[in-house]
Amino acid sequence: MSLSRSPSIRLSLRARLAAGAAACAGALLVASVATAAPGDAPGDPSASAPKDGEASNADGTVNVLVLRVGGTGSASSAQTYIDALMAVTARVNGWAAAHGKYFTSPRLARTWVTDAKPEYGILSLQAYLALRESLGLSLLGTVDAVAAGGQQYFLISVNQHDLAGCKGKTLATHLGKDTKFVDNVVAGEAFSLADFEVVDTRRPVKTLKTLLRGEAECAFVDDAQMTALSKLEGADTAQTVWFSATFPSLIVAKFARTADADAKTFAGNLDKVCEGDGAKACGGAGIEKLAETPAEALDKLTAKYDG
Repeated sequence: MSLSRSPSIRLSLRARLAAGAAACAGALLVASVATAAPGDAPGDPSASAPKDGEASNADGTVNVLVLRVGGTGSASSAQTYIDALMAVTARVNGWAAAHGKYFTSPRLARTWVTDAKPEYGILSLQAYLALRESLGLSLLGTVDAVAAGGQQYFLISVNQHDLAGCKGKTLATHLGKDTKFVDNVVAGEAFSLADFEVVDTRRPVKTLKTLLRGEAECAFVDDAQMTALSKLEGADTAQTVWFSATFPSLIVAKFARTADADAKTFAGNLDKVCEGDGAKACGGAGIEKLAETPAEALDKLTAKYDG
């Protein structure tokens, strides 16, 4: 695989070096990236916003939504690592307990939000931008993750040597359901999905295999898929023809029902979660650190998404 056309490809190389524990363990940020089912595109207007002031669990448990749409890996053991991470988070914040529930489907996540009334959420950037209004989300922080995907996006090809060569041809991807995110946020003015004949592969690795088998001229992938590509036969025939800016992998947010004072305390404690004995839980979940982020940090991306 040619790296000369993408200096920022180093993200995928960095992820490759650190991905062993996360990928093998089925950790949160690698395991929580199965493709959403049909009809689960983020931003479904049928979702109802939560109401302010709704009560937390009577036993003091704080509920946390974990929603990651699009990526590589198996979700089978994700909940185990989420549980460990939530135990540390509860201790750091002085909560009786914390329960994190993992989803890859925005539709199922919305149903759980209605029933469980979570206080906080950890979401992929795409999901946050699409669902922030319907779920009443406000930015608190970001997550620096290993092999999580969503940090950077690439157009790759076996036969084509530049972006212009890919336009008008088949483009394999499982990331094309939210065209607003791809066109407005990721691609900017470089291209839109309408410039290609999109082949919806529905699965991350299938995208790569579709390209390598010659069933598509180009592929639109993220950094986690670039790491996965390096392990496939024929990977050295693929080259990067375009790459995006970098983005935060995951967003930490509060729901509207959560008191501002409580959210401020929680945000201020984010950087403590991976310290001390929390390092093991974070490592198992593929997390390097969590950090508080100013409320306006995503304003430019939000404006781009809204078009």
